[in-house]
Amino acid sequence: MCLAIPGKIVSAEGEALERKGRVDFGGIVKEINLAYVPEADTGEYVIVHAGFAISVVDEEEARETLEYLRQIEDFAELEAAAG
Repeated sequence: MCLAIPGKIVSAEGEALERKGRVDFGGIVKEINLAYVPEADTGEYVIVHAGFAISVVDEEEARETLEYLRQIEDFAELEAAAG
């Protein structure tokens, strides 16, 4: 199963295939390849899979997705405690 996670670009540098940025995933900041989203800029949200930003999303969609992921994590913790 593949999973892509939204994150907010906090900095970007480089051009074309060398374009990279620092992306914040709720407090965890990682260096991500931005070559596939040349239009993405600092302050915007991107969907990241395997170290590559693959699309730009609006803030509302990103926050909604993050909330769903938190709910899944909460459910897994409850299930583990019951189990």
